Amino acid sequence: MSSLKFDLGPRRYDLDWVRIGAFMLLIFYHVGMYYVTWDFHVKSPHVSTAIEPLMTLSSPWRLSLLFLVSGVATAHLLARGGNFMRSRSVRLLIPLVFGMAVIVPPQSYLEVVEKVGYDGSFAQFYRLYITGYHGFCREDCLIMPTWNHLWFVAYLWVYTLVLFICVSLAPRIVPWARQAAERIFAGLGILLWPIALLAAVRIALVARFPQNHALVGDWYNHASYFAVFVLGFALAGTHAPWTALQRSRWHALGLSVLGWAALCAYYGIYSGDADPPQALRVFMRGVYAAQAWLAIAAVLGFAHRHLMRDNAARRYLTAAIFPVYILHQTVIIVLAHALQPAHIAPPVEGILLVASTTAACFVGYELIRRIRLLQPLFGAGREASVGTGGRAAGRMHAPAESF
Repeated sequence: MSSLKFDLGPRRYDLDWVRIGAFMLLIFYHVGMYYVTWDFHVKSPHVSTAIEPLMTLSSPWRLSLLFLVSGVATAHLLARGGNFMRSRSVRLLIPLVFGMAVIVPPQSYLEVVEKVGYDGSFAQFYRLYITGYHGFCREDCLIMPTWNHLWFVAYLWVYTLVLFICVSLAPRIVPWARQAAERIFAGLGILLWPIALLAAVRIALVARFPQNHALVGDWYNHASYFAVFVLGFALAGTHAPWTALQRSRWHALGLSVLGWAALCAYYGIYSGDADPPQALRVFMRGVYAAQAWLAIAAVLGFAHRHLMRDNAARRYLTAAIFPVYILHQTVIIVLAHALQPAHIAPPVEGILLVASTTAACFVGYELIRRIRLLQPLFGAGREASVGTGGRAAGRMHAPAESF
């Protein structure tokens, strides 16, 4: 892979902050999932549609943004050379397997307790979980073992492997893609072409391949997420596209808010059994794609303008955020279930869930960074370690694997 080694410029601190923000947003989003009418592993007794418009504000784009940032990170890692695929597999697959075996099972246990009335102990359930029992059924059957929120890690590893194979077989495609991105995504191209691609994907595939996060058969998600992952890879080291994102940030923000308002109106009018005309349905798929990319463009533009700086908080959070992500959904579900007998009003309970989940996850990270055996299980590299005197070993500069 030495032919792929080249300079992509200085570390992108703005994308570190974007990654931190996107992962932290998941805590708020998954707490919200406990209260809305959409399906989730456990549900509040006070389910309503009240905050669904707020959830819709980020649901079209938050994960695509993470895949795009991961594409940029992949480009930087490849440019450094070394045993790229081995290091990525260690960083991603070990936490995935550990998460499926240890972190995720409490989610599935509480799901069957609440949804199918399972009255066995967790130890009894775990024997069923680890042996692949498929007898917990309502409309469909719970698949076990499962990766639940860790599907992102599985997809990221697969996309990384596919990209690695492609650039290994045709290394000249890397500078060609970067040159093409520099030209095509300058000016308005950075807004128009991604919208056109994502709209075409959504119009063509979303109805035929509903999202399942199961890797197999999830073709709409693969087409959209892999597209933005490759786009991030191509944008790494370019200049004109990032300048265009910065210049268009206010326009992108305004248009994304208009798109969000249109989606909320559409979902409000055609909720329940109401059936929209086919032409309107297709048009709104395009609006969904446009809102998603415009929101991503706004986030990237504002970050590029205001967050190109390093500090101690960035270094700490960059190392912490992946372990926090691994822990967060299980913490939310366990706490939410435990709080149900207290009958706390939803606004207060929601704030309590966000605060306590955030605190618990960072306490968990503090334990992880102090116990060397736990670090690879949570994808925490050397930058997370605490050395002599309690100072972070990677204080000076976290490695590119972190973003």
